[in-house]
Amino acid sequence: MTRHLAANGMTLLIAVLICVLSYLGWAASEYANRAQVTDEVIFEVESGSNWRRTSEKLEREGVISSSSIFRIGLRYDGLTDELKRGVYAVPGGATMKDIAALFSEGGAGGARYRLTYLIRADGVEVRLSDQIGSEDFAGMAPEALAVRAAELVESNESISLRVAVPEGLTSYQISEGLNAVPLLTGEIAEVPAEGSLAPNTYEVRDGKAREELLAEMAAAQRQRVADAWAGRDLTVPVESPEELLILASIIEKETGVPEERGRVASVFANRLERGMRLQTDPTVIYGLTEGKGALGRGLRRSELDRATPYNTYIIEGLPPTPIANPGELAIKAAAQPDTTDFLFFVADGTGGHAFAQTLVEHEENVARWREIEASRDN
Repeated sequence: MTRHLAANGMTLLIAVLICVLSYLGWAASEYANRAQVTDEVIFEVESGSNWRRTSEKLEREGVISSSSIFRIGLRYDGLTDELKRGVYAVPGGATMKDIAALFSEGGAGGARYRLTYLIRADGVEVRLSDQIGSEDFAGMAPEALAVRAAELVESNESISLRVAVPEGLTSYQISEGLNAVPLLTGEIAEVPAEGSLAPNTYEVRDGKAREELLAEMAAAQRQRVADAWAGRDLTVPVESPEELLILASIIEKETGVPEERGRVASVFANRLERGMRLQTDPTVIYGLTEGKGALGRGLRRSELDRATPYNTYIIEGLPPTPIANPGELAIKAAAQPDTTDFLFFVADGTGGHAFAQTLVEHEENVARWREIEASRDN
C-alpha cells in the first residue's frame, strides 16, 4: 500500500514537472517570439514606476499578451533592475523580449515631449508635441507655445530638441533662423558660403553652439556633394562638384515636387549641352535680393533685362555661386538627371510643371498657365 502511494506520488510529481517545463517552454517562446502589436505604439514608463506596474500597464494597453510571462522573461534575461523612465516608440512587431531590452536601454528615443524649431525664410516656427498625447498643443498661440517650450526645457522634462532646416533656404536665412532659436548659444561669426549647408532635421542639446551646428551641416553637405559627384552621370555638363552644387540649387528653387526634380534637371542639362541660356527666374531674384529675403512680387521686365552675375537671361552657363542650400534629392537629380529632350517648362496650375521639347509647345503651355492665372484673379 505504501509503495503504491509512493508510486502514485512520484507519477504526480513527474506529471507536474512536465506541465511546469511545458509551460516554461511555451512562456519562453511567447516572450521571445510573439508580437502583440503590428503598428508602432507610444508608451510611457513613468517616473518611479517598476517592472511589475509597467508590465501590468503594457498588458492593459494591449502591448503585450501577459504581464506574468513578461516578468518571467525579465528574470531570465537578468533585467529586473534596469528599467529606464521615458516615452518610447515601441515598433510594430516588437516581442516582449524586444520591449524589455528597449526599456532597459533607454536613450534619446525615450522623450515624452518633442520640441522642434523649424527654420523658415521669415523666421522660426515652434512645434511642440506630447508623444503620449495627454497634453494638446494644437491651436495654441505661437507666443504661448514658445513660453511652454521654454518651461519644458528649463524644467529638465523628458524632451527631445531638434532644429529643422528645409530645402531651398539661403545661408543668410538659415543663419538668421538659428540666431532666433533660444536654446542655441554663441554668435555666428560669418554667414556660411551659399549652398554649403545640408537641409535636414538635427538633434540638438540645450546650450549647443550655433557654430557647432553649422559645422555639422557643412560636413553633411560636403559628404552629399562628394557622394553625388562620385556617382554622377558623366554626360552631365558640369565641370566640378562646385558646379554640380550650383545646378542643384537652381533645381531646388524651381520645383518642390520630388518626382519632378529629375525632369527639371534634364531641362537644364539639355540647355547647357546646347549652349542655351538657362533663363531661370530664381537666379535673377537671387541677384536682386542677395539671398537676404523674398522678392515678394513678380519680376519686372526691367529686372529681367538688368545685367547681374546671376541673371541667366543674359549670362551664359551657370551663375557664379549656388542660389540656395539644396537638399539631397536635388543634388542627386543634378548628378543623375532624367534622360529627356525637354528644353522648357512652366507652371501647370497643380503645383507642378508642364514640360516641352519645342518653343511652340512651350508657348502653348504658357498660354494655358496664363488662362489659369486669369481665372484665379476673377
